[in-house]
Amino acid sequence: MLAIAHGELIQIFRNRLILVTMLVMPAASSAFYMYLHDRIPALDLGAVAAVLMFLVVTMGLYTTAVTTLASRRQNLFLKRLRSTAVDDTRILAGLLLPVTAITLAQVGVVLVVLSVVADPPADLLLTGAATLATVVMMIGLALATAGVTNSPEHAQVTTLPVLIGVLAVSGWVGFTGTEELTLLKRLLPGGAASELVVNAWNGGVPLSESLFLLAPTLAWVVVAVTLATRIFRWEPRR
Repeated sequence: MLAIAHGELIQIFRNRLILVTMLVMPAASSAFYMYLHDRIPALDLGAVAAVLMFLVVTMGLYTTAVTTLASRRQNLFLKRLRSTAVDDTRILAGLLLPVTAITLAQVGVVLVVLSVVADPPADLLLTGAATLATVVMMIGLALATAGVTNSPEHAQVTTLPVLIGVLAVSGWVGFTGTEELTLLKRLLPGGAASELVVNAWNGGVPLSESLFLLAPTLAWVVVAVTLATRIFRWEPRR
């Protein structure tokens, strides 16, 4: 698995498109939101943190993971790996480990910078739990999306619904709260995780109530993995 991960890390830094998608775009978007917070002091800091986290995870992890899996399938690399002694789980883990590690590092840097230029989170551990739950959810959604993605170019289309949808939900929940349409907002992908980040950053919400918000995110993980096991393909469609 580590050998696969090492090879994949080399490929990431050789591919300019993936490098731009995974590093430059999230960083630029994060800088823009930080600029807005600096210019608009009344902007909710927890909401800004939630949107920044989802920007990095969706644009850096989700889209890159789908593109990577589609590319490795198209050039038959997945098929060749499957003919070795490495099992399916370790193959996928090896392919996704580098981009996941880079994304977590990016999220950490962005949130640390936000803590320095503004205020740190009220509950650091809860913020970390929300981030990890979000990362796992987006990995599951990436596996499911890769199942219907024929090529790296096709990934630019197939990732859009989830990418736009999750970002829209995170902004909606982050900046408007869940006082209205509570159940709908929490059940949508990214809604509960966004609320959890807001609560963790701003504080003032009982820990038991905040931990309850992990349930919808983990439910989306189950849904995504179930879909992935049904539609993920290891060879190009003939």
